[in-house]
Amino acid sequence: MNASTLIWLMSGVLLNAAAQLMLKAGASSVGAISMSAGASGLWRTGLQLAVHPGILGGLACYVVSVVAWIVALSRVDVSVAYPMLSIGYVVNALLAWWLFGEALNPQRWVGIAVIIVGVVLVARSANPS
Repeated sequence: MNASTLIWLMSGVLLNAAAQLMLKAGASSVGAISMSAGASGLWRTGLQLAVHPGILGGLACYVVSVVAWIVALSRVDVSVAYPMLSIGYVVNALLAWWLFGEALNPQRWVGIAVIIVGVVLVARSANPS
C-alpha cells in the first residue's frame, strides 16, 4: 500500500472518528433521550439536535469521510481497507477519555492493543514481503 492510499484511508477513518465525537458532544448537550417524553418532547429534542453545531459538524465529517473512503476503495482491496476502520475505535477511545472523561480500564487497553496488532497485520498483508 503506498503513502497516498494510506492517507486516503486514514483520512476517512479519522473523519469518521471525528464525526462520532461531534455527535456525542451534540447528544450530550440534550442529555439522555427518553422515548417516554411523548411526541412533543421528542420533536423538541430533535429540533435541538438538528441545529446543534456538534451534530451538524458530525454529519459534515461523515459526508467528507465517505468521499475519502470511496477514493481509498478505488485503490485498495476492501478486505484490506475495511479492517482499517478499527483504528477509529482506538482514536475514539483515547479521545473520549481525554474529552469526555470516559474510562479506559485495563481490559479496554488490552482491546486497543489487540486492534492495533490486527490492523498492522492486515496492512502488512497488502504488501507481502
